Amino acid sequence: MIAAILGSSITFIDGTVVNVVLPVLQRELNADVSQVQWIVELYALLLSSLILVGGSLGDRLGRKRVFMVGVVIFALSSAWCGLSPNIIHLIIARGIQGLGAALLVPGSLALISANFSKEKRGRAIGTWSGFTAIAAGIGPVLGGWLVDTFSWRWIFFINVPLAAAVLIVSSLFVPESKDDRAEGRIDWLGAALATVGLGGIVFGLIESNSLGFRNVTVIASIGVGMIALTGFVFAEAREKHPMMPLGLFSSSSFSGANLLTLFLYAALGGILFFLPFMIIQFDGYSPTAAGAALVPFVLTMFILSRWAGGLVDRYGSKIPLVIGPTIAATGFALFGVLASGSGGYWTKYFPAVMVMSLGMSISVAPLTTTVMGAVDQRHSGIASGINNAVSRTASLIAVAVFGVVMVYTFSTGFQRQITNIPLSQDDRSQMSSHTDDLLNIKIPGNADPESAAAIRTAIRVSFVRGFQMTAYLAAALGLLSALSAWLLIGQDERKNRRAVDQ
Repeated sequence: MIAAILGSSITFIDGTVVNVVLPVLQRELNADVSQVQWIVELYALLLSSLILVGGSLGDRLGRKRVFMVGVVIFALSSAWCGLSPNIIHLIIARGIQGLGAALLVPGSLALISANFSKEKRGRAIGTWSGFTAIAAGIGPVLGGWLVDTFSWRWIFFINVPLAAAVLIVSSLFVPESKDDRAEGRIDWLGAALATVGLGGIVFGLIESNSLGFRNVTVIASIGVGMIALTGFVFAEAREKHPMMPLGLFSSSSFSGANLLTLFLYAALGGILFFLPFMIIQFDGYSPTAAGAALVPFVLTMFILSRWAGGLVDRYGSKIPLVIGPTIAATGFALFGVLASGSGGYWTKYFPAVMVMSLGMSISVAPLTTTVMGAVDQRHSGIASGINNAVSRTASLIAVAVFGVVMVYTFSTGFQRQITNIPLSQDDRSQMSSHTDDLLNIKIPGNADPESAAAIRTAIRVSFVRGFQMTAYLAAALGLLSALSAWLLIGQDERKNRRAVDQ
């Protein structure tokens, strides 16, 4: 339990901490928004595309062995992140972290499943879930404090002693286990096509912020990504032992649950990427305060998860999975409505955080129950893995798409705002070419005080409008997730009842 909790906690802490300190990383490493996106995206890309392969490797080569290899890779790459001299080193190191996490994350739950009896397994997984939720909540506050007190580098260095503890406990007390019945080869082709497909699309979307959608590199990248993802579907259909068995999607409830996951977690990932920029760079909160701003979200999820799980027994899964995302969508929209306000945290952010938290709390436990209940018991592991991969892929794609929306809205609004400010054509062009820096756009040094103040106002107004557009996009995705539940979840049961009646 200690090995599994600590092992998965370092990835949860790392995931929540990095988002909070992105504004600091952008400022201190002199990065534009595209480079900041890659700090998150390369990690998410390798994790989401390889997590199913990581689980298969553990089953075949030994769950403890693969888990410990993942911990070592994660620790070494964390040290590299902390020592990175520039943004390029940090991005590459984050990618290696994602590779380690793809081996570590599925291994943590696999160790629990392999070492606890069926009677104790549910309680053990519940304990693991509770502690990892606490870790996710502590992460932003701890990370903000480390940044304020020491440096952003310490949010990565702290992983090293935690990883060392995991390795010591694992080597001394965790027995090895593997699936002797596992057959066939690892689906490396599927993993490669998924990585190239997702990577191509994400690269094209992110680079379009600076190059534009008409750029040959952007068009080619998105085209290669779409071709690779199409090839992935065909490869999985032909593969004897695929990493993602397409037959599971014949269940409308399973398909609906994963479509809901895609839309809902895309909305959540997109809004949580830009929220720290709003809190830290726009409103001037410290990283510690920004980390604390989302603690109510984690606590609400933790407190209400058991109650939400009981909703399925009382009402079935469909009703909670329509109501929950609808409430979450309301919370996302509330971020946009309140963004232009002048109040403090309790009036500007807290109401939206709490409504979003309630919606997500109602959704998560019924969603997991639906995914696991929509397939045969023997496929429960792969079904859970697919849903995990879908949620991470959703965040991966969302950060890229939301970035395009933010930069486009900011750019068009900013250029319109500075039209009547007395500036030279060179100064105007210089600022317009750096709109992907968002709030970090440099004001021309020769601007008079009145013009400089007007430019600062234009930057802030344009940023708020961009954030509002991302919030409303998140709300639309939340409503699409509710619609997916309404249309698809429960269709299997209705078809079976009709067949029995006939």
